[in-house]
Amino acid sequence: MRSGPMSAGGPTAAVLVLEDGRVFRGRPYGALGETFGEAVFSTGMTGYQETLTDPSYDRQIVVATAPQIGNTGWNDEDDESGRIWVSGYVVRDPARVPSNWRARRSLDEELERQGVVGISGIDTRALTRHLRERGSMRAGIFSGEAIVGEAELLARVQAQPQMKGANLCEEVATKEAYVVPAIGEKRFTVAAIDLGIKGMTPHRMAERGIEVHVLPATATVEDVYAVEPDGVFFSNGPGDPETADHPVAVMRAVLERGTPLFGICFGQQILGRALGFGTYKLKYGHRGINQPVQDRTTGKVEVTAHNHGFAVDAPLDGVSETPFGRVEVSHVCLNDGVVEGLRLLDRPAFSVQYHPEAAAGPHDAAYLFDRFASLMEPAHG
Repeated sequence: MRSGPMSAGGPTAAVLVLEDGRVFRGRPYGALGETFGEAVFSTGMTGYQETLTDPSYDRQIVVATAPQIGNTGWNDEDDESGRIWVSGYVVRDPARVPSNWRARRSLDEELERQGVVGISGIDTRALTRHLRERGSMRAGIFSGEAIVGEAELLARVQAQPQMKGANLCEEVATKEAYVVPAIGEKRFTVAAIDLGIKGMTPHRMAERGIEVHVLPATATVEDVYAVEPDGVFFSNGPGDPETADHPVAVMRAVLERGTPLFGICFGQQILGRALGFGTYKLKYGHRGINQPVQDRTTGKVEVTAHNHGFAVDAPLDGVSETPFGRVEVSHVCLNDGVVEGLRLLDRPAFSVQYHPEAAAGPHDAAYLFDRFASLMEPAHG
């Protein structure tokens, strides 16, 4: 739920209410009003514009763990989609004056322009520790005339739906197919299922000579193969993968045909389900641009960008037999042992749980797009 900005002469108080009753008081940031979502924290020290416009953050209130946010303002180039998707934004110390040659306005102004309710001036370190100990939970931000008695605010937060069981990918995905042309000479054609895709992802493929046909989350198998793809890609996205029965069915059809396949984040969870593995909700998830992951095929440790609250439940060691052949866990998070990659040994398909497009973030995992292109070479030739 969102509300537009109120007059500057209105109240200057804001309150964040967690579903377990913990309350943080601060100042309004962005639009005045009320908003609800799952409170999660992101450890990135930069890249807030890409974070806020990432569709995977739909229905989430994002807490920035970095103490000062907004230093570089807001530009017109770094959006990962056509709008801000977070339900609300929580920061400790907003930059008073943005300073960057590309900045067109302040972060606060952009939040207000898009009607995103936020809060500043609270102890985000205490809030982050609380979420680490208790887990991500429902929350509400209230400012201006939306502030009433705490008991009523808490009741309204507790009445909101849980993230577990939420079916959100169709809510954020494109409604019409579109094409991102290859940069330079065209080498391959890819059908990309948009489950909440970030703009940089097809761009990374285009840089490698791939023409990307971005299709809605509701696309059928017939829609996928109508573009005569050399490969199929399943994107990141929000919500509970256990609700995504349609993308799982499409994924299984692609695996049956043996078309080269690559999935990231939500796409990995779809692949996990298609192979017969379960998924589960993490206590507080992985969100940020500094997460260590080991590629078990090379032994290399990568610093990677993450945004996921669910994970695939697959055996970390050994090879698993599935209806589509043998599968192994190819990548693992070094912080907590969460499955971060799957690789099929008998079919040209693999996935990772993190974001190799790195917007924002380090480029350690950019090779995964090259790995996808290599899978398509025999089929294309």
